[in-house]
Amino acid sequence: MSKYLVTYDLVGTSETSEDYKRLIKKIKSYPDWGKVQKSVWLIKSSNTATAVRDDLWSYMDSNDRLFIIKVTGTAAWRNEICERSWLKDFLNS
Repeated sequence: MSKYLVTYDLVGTSETSEDYKRLIKKIKSYPDWGKVQKSVWLIKSSNTATAVRDDLWSYMDSNDRLFIIKVTGTAAWRNEICERSWLKDFLNS
């Protein structure tokens, strides 16, 4: 299973909107996920980056922004939202 970094901007939408709730629910449907920053998540999927993009894009509007990248290297961080132990386990799995 591949690890992906997912980041997005829902343009003109508040974080309490139904659009955000639907997108976050979809992100949380992946086998493993964690919220790293405000609009930055890590997920695991057996799909390609393109397939993940297309899957998540179906929950977004045409003026929104979405970036998916496969995580393959080392990482460093500060002040993450998720639990540090989860993040280390995720990256080392």
